[in-house]
Amino acid sequence: MGLVHTKRVDKSPVRRIVAAWDNIRQKMKNMGSSGRLSMEELSSAEDNEEVSRMAISTFQAKEEEIERKKMQVKEKVELQLGRAEEETRRLSMIWEELEVLSDPLRKEVAMVRKKIDMANRELKPLGQSCQKKMLTESERLRMKKLEELSKNIESME
Repeated sequence: MGLVHTKRVDKSPVRRIVAAWDNIRQKMKNMGSSGRLSMEELSSAEDNEEVSRMAISTFQAKEEEIERKKMQVKEKVELQLGRAEEETRRLSMIWEELEVLSDPLRKEVAMVRKKIDMANRELKPLGQSCQKKMLTESERLRMKKLEELSKNIESME
């Protein structure tokens, strides 16, 4: 990316052009009614025209350099956008794969929960019947002990 190096002049190209045109206008006024230019004035006008051409060519070169840099930046941005789009597609594919993997796990968890619920439903009546049996058995034992106590009390009398 070589930049065009020009010798630095006190005036910018635009200022030089404006100065050249002002100089030409001044000389036209000085010409007066004769309508003739002296050799010195012609030489100066040619110099001014040359300065104008140089300024225009410098300006065009700078415009071309700006356009080149603009295109380079555009290419870089498009390249990065392409990469970002590709990464987005890859992430979306990975996300879909993860969802496919997690779906069977969800189904398995749901099936295990159903089995647990069914087992709890089956165990609930069994637990209640066991509790009733325990209560009736403990009541029988109490009754036996009470009978024994009452027999013991009667036998002491």
